[in-house]
Amino acid sequence: MLEGSFLSHLVELRTRMIRILGGLMLGFLPCAFFARELYTLLAQPLLEKLPQGGQMIATDVATPFFVPMQVAMMMAFVITLPHTFYQMWAFVAPGLYSHEKRMALPLVIGSSFLFFCGMAFAYFAALPLVFEFITYFAPEGVAVMTDISKYLSFVLSMFLAFGITFEVPVFVIILVRTGVITIEKLKEIRPYVIVGAFVIAAIITPPDVVSQFMLAVPLCLLYELGIFIAAFMIKKQDQETQSDASTPTQTDPSEQKDIPTKTD
Repeated sequence: MLEGSFLSHLVELRTRMIRILGGLMLGFLPCAFFARELYTLLAQPLLEKLPQGGQMIATDVATPFFVPMQVAMMMAFVITLPHTFYQMWAFVAPGLYSHEKRMALPLVIGSSFLFFCGMAFAYFAALPLVFEFITYFAPEGVAVMTDISKYLSFVLSMFLAFGITFEVPVFVIILVRTGVITIEKLKEIRPYVIVGAFVIAAIITPPDVVSQFMLAVPLCLLYELGIFIAAFMIKKQDQETQSDASTPTQTDPSEQKDIPTKTD
């Protein structure tokens, strides 16, 4: 029985993986058709900050083909992410309790939304300021020309850094709801979190003050947001528990037993 159950889980996992990869390929086909336009859109924050005559270059022979295809694959992954999360959810949902399902689904949706918000913040706010800062300090007579593959690697690292940073409220909520840490402890370690935020920003961002500041400040603010949401959820849960405890339980008359009375 155990072996059969294990094999059925493996078959289910394979089916979900095939569907995820199939959805990714279906999303990649239209993105590959517009691969050049997608890369131009991705490179817009840098192109707008380049000095007169500045441009991007490709140093390898196959780079002009493979880099736009990588951007198309990244875009396909982003647009098919809801489908990917749904397949993951469909695989693990049968093994969850009802209260775990109520908690897991909002967290999955919220984490996806926050990750997209982090990428959008990096694209529209952080990258333009970073490139303006970098190009401003370029020495006189130095032509700023970045290789397209290195630019893609830099942007992806920034997207990943800001996407994970915007997941901080989700991490805080999970830690509190699972009992790993309390709200009071989170407030107590706040100064250490602020220092750690700037240390992390200095490690994973480029060596400039702008990008470090743009990452550390949202991290601190999102940490506070996570504390607020976790405290609100705990307060709401306590109110529901008290309401359930104060509600009298009604007994079905059919279940009541006749109590014999003593007669003289």
